[in-house]
Amino acid sequence: MNFERLTAWIDSLGPVYGVPAADCRITREHETVYRHMAGCADEARTIPLTDRHLFRLYSATKIVTMTAVLQLIEQGRLGLYDEVRRYLPEYDRMMVADFFEEESIPRLWPTEETPCHLAHQTIRIIDLMSMTAGMSYDTGAKTLLDLKKETGGQADTRTVVARMARLPLIFEPRTRWAYSLGHDVLAAVVEVISGMRFSEYLRRFIFDPLEITDFYFHWKGEHGGRVCAMYMADENGAILPEDGRMSGSFQLTDRYESGGAGLVGSVDAYSTFADALCNGGIGKNGARILAEETVKLFGTSYTTGRMSVDFAKTNKPGYEYGLGVRVLKDASVSRSPAGEFGWDGAAGAYVLIDPVNHISIFYAQHVMGYAASFEIHTKIRDLAYEAMGL
Repeated sequence: MNFERLTAWIDSLGPVYGVPAADCRITREHETVYRHMAGCADEARTIPLTDRHLFRLYSATKIVTMTAVLQLIEQGRLGLYDEVRRYLPEYDRMMVADFFEEESIPRLWPTEETPCHLAHQTIRIIDLMSMTAGMSYDTGAKTLLDLKKETGGQADTRTVVARMARLPLIFEPRTRWAYSLGHDVLAAVVEVISGMRFSEYLRRFIFDPLEITDFYFHWKGEHGGRVCAMYMADENGAILPEDGRMSGSFQLTDRYESGGAGLVGSVDAYSTFADALCNGGIGKNGARILAEETVKLFGTSYTTGRMSVDFAKTNKPGYEYGLGVRVLKDASVSRSPAGEFGWDGAAGAYVLIDPVNHISIFYAQHVMGYAASFEIHTKIRDLAYEAMGL
């Protein structure tokens, strides 16, 4: 294996793209076959990036949440086609906006004052997992901001998710695909079934078995100094320090544990998790977090018809959407095989899980709203497979 071209590419991300810090780890058959870091962890560019630094994972959190949900399904404690209202009664009667302009810029989400009608169908667990429940991604909704004010910023996950049920759906469940807060709702489902805080469930049944210690929801105190500086891309693509307004929009309260975007972690921590999934649910230490047949659900696409048209707008050629992950259907556009799955994060984290070749790739950077991230991710993917002779 020769990773020289991949290393040169990652080293070029600073001078060519302006990415201040980048970290990538690749495993195959439980062995680390590649690890490279470039850049600095602080805005002053004086502290070289190390494996001790943490990255905000944003939507890469979703794969961890899906693993927790699939564990409960595997155990018979939750059904894939169960109605959500069985666990969260406030989702019994959902309202749907009479009209939603999806192409509006900025995005104008429906509010409680928007003309609505009763949903024709209930929301199921699989609808939340596959982003077909019709929910919005309005983290700045007035009703959520009001809750934050009412509780002094201390509302817990279950309370926040209950308030989300007031937000109108943007379409009828199971008719279209839209990126949404559905995985946050699933974190509350996990809490109800397990009787634990979401973070505690993840620790006991995913992180501890794999001997992972560097995943956090609440990190500003003890671990705050390890978190890399955050940046954002402006309208011209220039990368500048980020002031916290965009990066902080997913942390709805101090006690909220977002199943869709809340985790902070090290590259080693996430890579260890991804390595277990690409090896049929078994970690390098021999611990099993999912059955191999359950992991196969990750590699099964869900979107068809209009859902596929909607998902295509995310600019992931060759992929469809499955249970919280993109799933490669057309291997002609990638060096990875059909069935490869994963996701990414708002600040540039990238997850690839290949159950065919037992390969995982985890890459992290810290630039919000950066359009070039997809290009960076696909180049890393293809150079990695080239280096491994695949």
